[in-house]
Amino acid sequence: MLELKSVSTRYGQVQVLWDVSLTVGDGELVCLLGPNAAGKSTTMKTILGLVHAFAGEVSFGGERIDRLRPADVVRAGIAPVMEGRRIFPELTVYENLLMGAYTRTDAAGIREDIDKVYERFPVLRERRGQLGGTLSGGEQQMLAIGRALLARPKLLIMDEPSMGLSPLYVEKTFDIIQDLNRQGIAVLLVEQNANMALTIAHRGYVLQTGRVVLEDSARGLLNHPMMKSSYLEM
Repeated sequence: MLELKSVSTRYGQVQVLWDVSLTVGDGELVCLLGPNAAGKSTTMKTILGLVHAFAGEVSFGGERIDRLRPADVVRAGIAPVMEGRRIFPELTVYENLLMGAYTRTDAAGIREDIDKVYERFPVLRERRGQLGGTLSGGEQQMLAIGRALLARPKLLIMDEPSMGLSPLYVEKTFDIIQDLNRQGIAVLLVEQNANMALTIAHRGYVLQTGRVVLEDSARGLLNHPMMKSSYLEM
């Protein structure tokens, strides 16, 4: 479904990614792991068209997307859940959900999908008229996921979904991610919490200083000596 081939990305003269290659298959849950400043968020931004690679290719469903605008990447079937939630604090819960459907024109389908989000997250129905900025961190994460689902994605890219959440909401968030994947949505999970990510993922990649240094099944990474010494004991 998603394929990065030897992707290199830089900000100005500072190169951040070096020949990054990875794939996410149809219905897979793949995690991208690594320490701070490893290049995980830049990989996500490169896929979404927020920054452009100067070398390599990004393709989705067999079509190149590395020169598309972000809105067209969303139309192609990829939706992001950004680091820090990035909801609109001055908009209501309902208005935030509508923003997830900004590439769509099917009003009846949008209403139906909002109802599905309310069924999945009843607290959002209860607070649909409340400003997004007044929600708790866990509720904002639910809103961010619900907003992404309004794009009807084939692939969700989630950037550090556990960041800043209480342990209870971290567990709930990972349960939600696993449930969405079981329903057929592929997921690329960009995450620093290696232990949690590898308990739900099928496969994983490890980035260090902008390079992929490990790739394996989730079980293989859990048992890898480098992972145990550098990440799993954190």
